[in-house]
Amino acid sequence: MTETTNFTLPQKPIKYDRAIGVWLLTVAVFIALIVLVGGLTRLTDSGLSITEWKPVTGALPPLSHEAWLEEFEKYKQIPEYSQVNQGMTLSEFEWIYWWEWSHRLLARMVGFIFLIPMLWFIAKGRITRAEAPRFVTLFILGGAQGALGWFMVASGLTDRVDVSQYRLAAHLSVAVLLFGMIFWTALRYMTKDREVGPPDVAVPARLFVGLVFLQIVSGAFVAGIHAGHIYNTWPLMDGAFIPDGLYGSDLASFEDHLTVQFNHRMLAYTVFAGGIGLWLGARTQNLTPTMTRALHLLLGMLCLQVVLGIATLLTVVPIGLAAAHQMGAIVLFAAAINFAFRLNPR
Repeated sequence: MTETTNFTLPQKPIKYDRAIGVWLLTVAVFIALIVLVGGLTRLTDSGLSITEWKPVTGALPPLSHEAWLEEFEKYKQIPEYSQVNQGMTLSEFEWIYWWEWSHRLLARMVGFIFLIPMLWFIAKGRITRAEAPRFVTLFILGGAQGALGWFMVASGLTDRVDVSQYRLAAHLSVAVLLFGMIFWTALRYMTKDREVGPPDVAVPARLFVGLVFLQIVSGAFVAGIHAGHIYNTWPLMDGAFIPDGLYGSDLASFEDHLTVQFNHRMLAYTVFAGGIGLWLGARTQNLTPTMTRALHLLLGMLCLQVVLGIATLLTVVPIGLAAAHQMGAIVLFAAAINFAFRLNPR
């Protein structure tokens, strides 16, 4: 049997602390849940139902019939109501309101779930002075994400019937980055036995994480302009693998339905090819059992996500499949991070 080749860590790893790791994993799961509910909010066209940003008092929903009528009147003042939902009943409005309210409530909850334990761990010295700035930065980034979310919603309250796809992509990108940073940090605290894999695999593994992230951002543009509701065939698109009419303007990559969906498809093929290449290349190296399990998990999630993506497209984006595809992207991102971490757990 070939012995596993290990390499020296370039820096001293942080102290193992399972409690901190479990806490951070909990935060990461909540962020993934926020992304899921945010996607459902988008799929149900609920994102503009709350027309004000009240970080504190907005935590309470309308508690009386009169309060519901007041919120409904505010919604009636925006273009989405007059141009899309004219004649909507109060009960129909309540349905979309609850989706957006739940999304914002989860965001508020995760702030407290992160802040209070962080302060306790810092006070007890379990988060060291050297590590504390990382956690404070994560908390600030989370707060900024809330402001970015309102900036996104505000884009749909005046001249549009939907939010800007650019702001939607920015909002999702920060959420996914925050998830990735917290998940990686959780792995650092939960890993007791630290072994480093071959650099020939570690570098491509990190590049693959970036590629998956880029594909998620691409998906935000597809969702932002509803580009998945047309060209619902595969593998051909509008009758060809490379259809006519691509990149017809300077902003086509972000605004043209054909080009946006084509970009997402091509990136998906790139991610799949890159993942298969990473798996084939890594299998020839001397990986530990932990690294091997992470590699196989990554391959399995990659194949599942491809199936979910094709099924979502062919069935014209039903809510259940679309939500599963979006969550699959987050799980694939986590699997890629996990494999990259196992190779170089710094």
